[in-house]
Amino acid sequence: MQVASHMAQGKAVDLRGRQFVVRLKEFFDQERRAGAVVSTQDPAGRVATALGLGKRTVKDILSTYHRTGQCLAPTVEAKGKPPYRIQAPLEKVIRQRIRELNRQGSHVSVRTLLHWLSEHYEGMNPATLWRALQRMGFVYGTSRSKSALRERDDVLIARREYLRTKLANRSSHGGTVRPEVYLDESYVNVHHSTPRTWYFAEEGPWVEKPSGHGPRLILVHAVTTDGWVEGAQLVFQAKQRTGDYHGQMHFENFRKWFAESLLPHIPVASLIMMDNAPYHNVYVDGAFYPTSSTPQSALQQGLQQHHPASYQPTMIKAELLALCRQLCPKPQYELDRLAEARGHRILRTPQYHPELQPIEACWAVVKNHCAATCDYTTKGLRAHVAEGFNKVTPATCQAAIADVRTEEDRYWREDMEDDEEGELS
Repeated sequence: MQVASHMAQGKAVDLRGRQFVVRLKEFFDQERRAGAVVSTQDPAGRVATALGLGKRTVKDILSTYHRTGQCLAPTVEAKGKPPYRIQAPLEKVIRQRIRELNRQGSHVSVRTLLHWLSEHYEGMNPATLWRALQRMGFVYGTSRSKSALRERDDVLIARREYLRTKLANRSSHGGTVRPEVYLDESYVNVHHSTPRTWYFAEEGPWVEKPSGHGPRLILVHAVTTDGWVEGAQLVFQAKQRTGDYHGQMHFENFRKWFAESLLPHIPVASLIMMDNAPYHNVYVDGAFYPTSSTPQSALQQGLQQHHPASYQPTMIKAELLALCRQLCPKPQYELDRLAEARGHRILRTPQYHPELQPIEACWAVVKNHCAATCDYTTKGLRAHVAEGFNKVTPATCQAAIADVRTEEDRYWREDMEDDEEGELS
């Protein structure tokens, strides 16, 4: 094998090289025991089989060696489609950057955002950023002076309603009127590990990391200023390895956890903060409330049944939907009923505002510990998740909640200032 001739005698052999030596010796012993004649028609395939590598990998290594005369370290390239989602901390950075530029009256575009992100944080595929901006509630439209990215009115209204309730819950001595509880769901994969490592440049990063993400654990928990809510931890393995973690949950499981593991363990008359996941927003007893995705035939049937005097056969879907929403009182959510029966109240965070949810900082502590201690096994991951939970202390939660208060004050102040500037322009 020509690659072996490149290695000088007396040179120290790393662990990976020693493993290859043992595998080659075992492979040659198997060939010797199999018979006196060995086929040499496919040397690359023979090397691949002996070392447990792919034939394409062996050919790439040999091609590079023949072309350069050196065994170069492998380069890691991103493959596949651009990722659909970006991480929550980066969403916060993007939202703040757009708001800052809007307040300055500066033009904002995907191109300028990409350039700024690559300089200060990380590069990103344009399609990924565009989808993220749409999900976060930004639109590309005409501003007061020029075209710019700006927040949709419904996102702004949802944030104002949420902040108004949160600010009203603050007490004069710095605490809260109602105890505040923050709940959330997240996930971590078995192969979630630290992406970088130290290695010899001439040998390459020979880290035995399996391909793919591996099985996934779903994490459910809640925090207060006293730390994790005792008895509320839920960890289970997802049935699927792909998709958003919200797709791995359903209402019955979440309702059981909410009623049996959370509500009995939180302070009296708590204000419970959670997001708008579909299984958080199921109506009482399967009650119906029309949405834009409700079929036109269902809207017609509902009006004919309950409000025949208001129904007209010539109504188009937009008219039917508006009339249904006017005449049909919005039913209560099942989780809200459960909470109110025990004296609590639920407050849902505005969509795509992870910076307003302090438990996100707690998830980061857990996941960072799992990444640093990853051994690529489900058993190991479960142990590391438990250790990660223990690393989140009351002080961790108090600091995260204090940071969220700062964000709430900033949003409230800036929204007011933007509104006043709009009136003057």
